[in-house]
Amino acid sequence: MNSISISQLKINPSKAISEALDFPLAVVNRNKVEAYLIGKDLYEIIISHIEDTIDRKAVEKTDFNKGRDFETIAKELDV
Repeated sequence: MNSISISQLKINPSKAISEALDFPLAVVNRNKVEAYLIGKDLYEIIISHIEDTIDRKAVEKTDFNKGRDFETIAKELDV
């Protein structure tokens, strides 16, 4: 994984952002990773996976044998 110091990030944030488009970029302060910079596309993929996992867990724990109304379940899932 590539890394950048906070000083370098302050000097040229545009370069750091462009380096983080495809792979995370570790932001280092005094030889310790303080943060990760990730590009927009990667962030959106991560969020999509998190949302899918939350939805999958909600469906798995729903007891469809109770005959619950679809509209009620959709409202609980906020869809």
